Amino acid sequence: MNILQVNSSVRGTASASTRLANSIVARLQSLKPGSSLVVRDTTTQPVLDEAALGAIFTPADARTPEQAARAAIDQATIAEVQAADVIVIGVPMYNFGVTVQLKAWIDAIAKAGVTFRYTENGPEGLLKGKKVYVALARGGLYKDTPADSQVPYLRSVLGFLGMTDVTFIHAEGLSMGEEAANKAFAGAEAEIAALAL
Repeated sequence: MNILQVNSSVRGTASASTRLANSIVARLQSLKPGSSLVVRDTTTQPVLDEAALGAIFTPADARTPEQAARAAIDQATIAEVQAADVIVIGVPMYNFGVTVQLKAWIDAIAKAGVTFRYTENGPEGLLKGKKVYVALARGGLYKDTPADSQVPYLRSVLGFLGMTDVTFIHAEGLSMGEEAANKAFAGAEAEIAALAL
């Protein structure tokens, strides 16, 4: 089994979402010993800008060396997703949304004709047959409320790309005191311990 872990917090090893993603990966590896693991740190993912668009929309044989290097970054990011059987995404909540780093990763992997296509019946995602786990870490309480923009967005964009088997694991109330944080982590870890392939 090939596992891709996508960390999207700028807090590195101090990140609550990365802590949860690490726990999910450890659980999966215990269920499937010998699984391979690739870790993608999105803090190094370049954002989609005019130079990136120029590289993407220039035919490969006509790209400048700079454009070729920029396009190669997205190609490598896509290849990681294509090779993965399971994707684990660590997602903190910043100002009610996903991080700009995670959005940059999504922009990198959403490529017409490669990870999705338009047909006479509408769009079709091409990243099918993958299991996705999303580890959500939040300071407040947002699950199942109108203020939760993350779950609908991620469900939509991942589904658009063909990834419809998505499990969300929440740790919420992390900024509401030590007792609340401990309870949140304990609940999330119990969900993770119950995961089965």
